Amino acid sequence: MSEKTIPLLPCQAIQPVTDFYTALGFKVTYLQTAPYAYAVVERGDIQLQFFGMKQYDPAASLSGCYVLTDGVDTLYESFRSGLKAAYGRIPRRGLPRIGPLKDMSYGMRQFLMTDPGGNGIRVGQPAGDDMTFRAAPKETFARALHMAELFADSKEDLPGAARILDRALARKDERPTPGQLVRLLLLRADIALRMYDDELAARLRARAAGIDPSSPPPPE
Repeated sequence: MSEKTIPLLPCQAIQPVTDFYTALGFKVTYLQTAPYAYAVVERGDIQLQFFGMKQYDPAASLSGCYVLTDGVDTLYESFRSGLKAAYGRIPRRGLPRIGPLKDMSYGMRQFLMTDPGGNGIRVGQPAGDDMTFRAAPKETFARALHMAELFADSKEDLPGAARILDRALARKDERPTPGQLVRLLLLRADIALRMYDDELAARLRARAAGIDPSSPPPPE
């Protein structure tokens, strides 16, 4: 016996979705406009199917799927190139968007992208043989970075990630090492950018640029 699972995903309008996946190198192998909108896109062994719902709100979508690959770095660069060619830029916020490629604490090297229909597509591959979930560090700032990355780049909860980092940066009883401080500031800047707060992102990046991450830790 041989089985295959094919995600069936909603969208408000079919055309923006098929245009998005075409930019990523997919082919539209089926397109139906009546009695209801329906489309199938394929790229290699990846197949996604979509159905149209006029009253659907892409911004409130919780639908998505996980695509496993043995070439996540190659797909990431290919997708980014395709999006830049189609949109004139690499969209990092709003709809559609593509996030950073990262090694996650649960053993996957992955990136997240969201199509115009609001569907979250996670693309990843095992980062090694050990798939054991890595526990959060106990040290204050290492833990903040660990948790904020999970919220931002796995759960895609940007406000939650921002709160974690803001609490860490505001601590008076402990101070991060210069290297930790740079990482905290840059991650917070990235989240601010993705939340359309360009002014805050610029201030945080400027602050990070003035810190030597290799300098000695601050005195207790």
